[in-house]
Amino acid sequence: MSLREHVGAFVSAPKIQNLITILIVINAITLGLETDAGVRENFGAPLAIFDKIILSIFIAEIAAKLFAQGARFFRDGWNVFDFIVVSIALVPAAGPLYILRALRILRVLRLISVVPQMRRVVQALVTAIPGMLSIVALITLIFYVSAVLATNLFGADFPQWFGHIGRSMYSLFQIMTLESWSMGIVRPVMEIFPYAWAFFVPFILVTSFAIINLFIGVIVDAMHGQHDDVIEEVHADAQAIEGKIEDVEKELSELRRMLRARGGA
Repeated sequence: MSLREHVGAFVSAPKIQNLITILIVINAITLGLETDAGVRENFGAPLAIFDKIILSIFIAEIAAKLFAQGARFFRDGWNVFDFIVVSIALVPAAGPLYILRALRILRVLRLISVVPQMRRVVQALVTAIPGMLSIVALITLIFYVSAVLATNLFGADFPQWFGHIGRSMYSLFQIMTLESWSMGIVRPVMEIFPYAWAFFVPFILVTSFAIINLFIGVIVDAMHGQHDDVIEEVHADAQAIEGKIEDVEKELSELRRMLRARGGA
């Protein structure tokens, strides 16, 4: 094995990956502690040193992967994600760039790339985006039509909620989330328009229950697809191993035959 292969095998080893996972969790805890004024006053310096040590380890890991994989490093989206997250922490947190100091917490998102289960969930969400866009288009259409109707029906009497289409869409979004929809908006409207429930109740049924459940269905279907892909990969690996075992058995049989032939001679 070449030096690059040795380095790549070392960085990808389960023990190293488990260590990186533990350090990410510890770093998340320390960054959370730094938000407390009392903790910063008493332990600010040690936490800062510890943060730099963890960052150095992350940088060393990324550098080792770059050395081992070369240009192939940037062909993997998860490697690019790790590279960007770690690079943000290297930007000087001074002057106008001070706001980037708060972005250090993004390092915790590296758990997504390190933990395979989280990675599969994100991949499923990305796979579900085309289906979700269709649902977003549908719900946008429903919101627009409902907002125009609500503005025309209730805008004159309740301008604070339905005075124009923007306010109507915001109020309808609040109703969709079921946040104070009854006592906050619908019942006051029904005091003047007793049959307003005939507009709001179907809107809630369509958006809060039907459309939102479509989102869940698309995501679950994508997760199921990811699960099937994993099963297929495992099955393919098992078949490859079986093929290698058969080859080894054939070689052993051939060796036994040769030994018997020599023994008989």
